[in-house]
Amino acid sequence: MQPAKPAATQSGPVPSDAPTVIGIALIAYMLATMLHEGVGHGGACLLIGGKNVLISTVSADCSADNRLVTAAGTLINVAAGALFFALGRITPRTSPGLKYFLWISMTINLFTAAGYFAFSGIGGFGDWAEFIKGLGHEWLWRVGMTIFGAAAYMLVVRFSLLELRPLIGSDRKQRFLRSVELSKLPYFAGGTLSCVAGALNPNGWILVALSAAAFTFGGTSGLLWMIYWLDRIPLGSVPEPVPIPRSWPWIATACLLALVFVVVLGRACASPTNQRQRRGRGTEALLNLEVL
Repeated sequence: MQPAKPAATQSGPVPSDAPTVIGIALIAYMLATMLHEGVGHGGACLLIGGKNVLISTVSADCSADNRLVTAAGTLINVAAGALFFALGRITPRTSPGLKYFLWISMTINLFTAAGYFAFSGIGGFGDWAEFIKGLGHEWLWRVGMTIFGAAAYMLVVRFSLLELRPLIGSDRKQRFLRSVELSKLPYFAGGTLSCVAGALNPNGWILVALSAAAFTFGGTSGLLWMIYWLDRIPLGSVPEPVPIPRSWPWIATACLLALVFVVVLGRACASPTNQRQRRGRGTEALLNLEVL
């Protein structure tokens, strides 16, 4: 009777734990959303002396409004992406769960920021469409935003794939398979959670399509297709990455935060006053539809 072969030889590389990967990704999606709405728009509102009338997962309404409030959501996403990048660089690969959280948080925030310019340029609504109002030659601004947003998005795709290499290794076949498990399922999970939470917002169903779905399924769509660019990315120096193991703390935290995200923030934290300027992803389009 021949001795059994080592487990690694029999079954190949150990995959990362799917529930843990999804839990980490959900936390990253929720964090990016609240950084945009709460810290970005909400923080800028307080900075200019206004009052946050309503903050939800799809919009933030301020009693006062100016271009700083309008731009702040995207600017915070850029700053957060840079911070997560820096933290990811100093996080050892022996902590794969934390390293993955920092990578996907960086990617989601940067995708959101870059995609928002193209979104506003093409659609003519949203934060940056509101930002350019009154500047003159609006069509020219929209063309410029579209081109800038598309170009920035492509750069983020390449940058994100380069930073993903410590998590997927340098074997050409295995790194593709690993990148799939770290991107596709988390993309669908994050988009679904955002739409469920967005469906409860007090501004109506239109924001589910114009904001929640656009922000996640549209804005982070790079997670779905960027893995096919891996052949254009040079191999990293890590031959065999450490897989992400089952982590009940990550999973439990994701479940708890998802409950708060949907039940509390999805319904919005609102002030009793009805006098407000609406500010949020896609809110301007909602106002136009209400006027019509």
